[in-house]
Order: sequence, then C-alpha cells, then structure tokens
Amino acid sequence: MKFGDVVYIVAMIVFAWITFAIVRGNFQRKFDEEGRRKDLIDEEKSPREG
Repeated sequence: MKFGDVVYIVAMIVFAWITFAIVRGNFQRKFDEEGRRKDLIDEEKSPREG
C-alpha cells in the first residue's frame, strides 16, 4: 500500500470516530437518566409523579 492510501484510511477512521462522538453527545443531551426526552417532559408535573 502506498503512503497516501494509509493516510486516507486513517483519515476515514478518524472522521467516523469524530462523527460518532458528536452524534452520541447530541443524543445524550436530549435524554435524561431514565431515557425520557427532555424536551417532551412537562415542567409542572411529570406523569410518573402521580
């Protein structure tokens, strides 16, 4: 393999890893610890509070 091919493969792996980290971070910010979406929770009273 040529040096350029190795650099291309490494660049694609790094790009995929960074993309995965960004997407995972976005999803972690949208959900709370119980797996509920933060933007869909009623601020006044949660349905699980009774």
